[in-house]
Amino acid sequence: MRVMPAEWEKQQCILMSFPHEDTDWAQENLNEALSPFIRIAQAIAYAQAVYIICKDKTKIASLFCSTRNLTFIEIPTNDTWIRDYGYISIKENGENKLFDFTFDGWGGKFEASLDNSVNTALHKKGYMGITPLESIDFVLEGGSIESDGTGTILTTTKCLCNPNRNNGLSKEEVEKELEKILGNTRVLWLDYGYLAGDDTDSHIDTLARFVNKETIAYVKCEDKNDEHYNALQKMEEQLQKFKTKEGNPYTLLPLPMPDPIHNNQGERLSATYANFLITNDALIYPTYADKNDTKVHEIFKILFPDKEIIPINCLKLIEQGGSLHCSTMQVFY
Repeated sequence: MRVMPAEWEKQQCILMSFPHEDTDWAQENLNEALSPFIRIAQAIAYAQAVYIICKDKTKIASLFCSTRNLTFIEIPTNDTWIRDYGYISIKENGENKLFDFTFDGWGGKFEASLDNSVNTALHKKGYMGITPLESIDFVLEGGSIESDGTGTILTTTKCLCNPNRNNGLSKEEVEKELEKILGNTRVLWLDYGYLAGDDTDSHIDTLARFVNKETIAYVKCEDKNDEHYNALQKMEEQLQKFKTKEGNPYTLLPLPMPDPIHNNQGERLSATYANFLITNDALIYPTYADKNDTKVHEIFKILFPDKEIIPINCLKLIEQGGSLHCSTMQVFY
């Protein structure tokens, strides 16, 4: 029996990949760009291991007040969004296994050859112990799928059926591949919902997230004048029709949208509170200097009563197209 663990299950470590002068962050002030990555790593490392992929481990390590639970590993990378090229973990007959899917820069939008080699390089260095690694000739990004840990995958049609991935498979074809590889027994498809400024073609981790196997937190737009209003209303209507394996409606908890944030070119950035990270002891969520930051904090306190709730300012991250969850990947090994 094979199943993809839910994010809230006991993790061995969190992977991160830090900016350097050869990444898309090259035009930024690197010290400023590194700041949110350092804060995220420190928040996780308070209670569990963090493996940091970087160009210069001595330099990066020197930026931390404490390196407790931090391991610095030199591997070449194109970019920092390890959620989409890091390992995808599964459990098979009680044993952990790691998959290395093909990463093509979100449908060929960006150069990704180095990122696509990270998993193999990390495994060869021995950091995953004796946990087996299997390379999969199938394009799949970690941010594009949500697992409830019991065989249900939540995803979006716009991403997994996109012609720029796997030559544009149908829902049925994708379901067969996911069942064969990940062992899931069903897929819940969202056909609506997007964020302006998003390069991922509507990754699920920007829109809707499993909180437990009966509960989904999702982005809700209340402003009828916002360009997202109609699409997110339709997404909400789909979520309301979804049923758990037991045939019950999911408990749905809406997350507010931050007010529109734009870059210096006037382009809207993809700010979303759905891009939170569940760790062993904490719920770490992105903030955007927005009036809803504190409101979301109270929502997460209710959703995760047994975890520490930690906010991290992610305004710098969204300038490069990602947020908190995108910059991390949990590993079970």
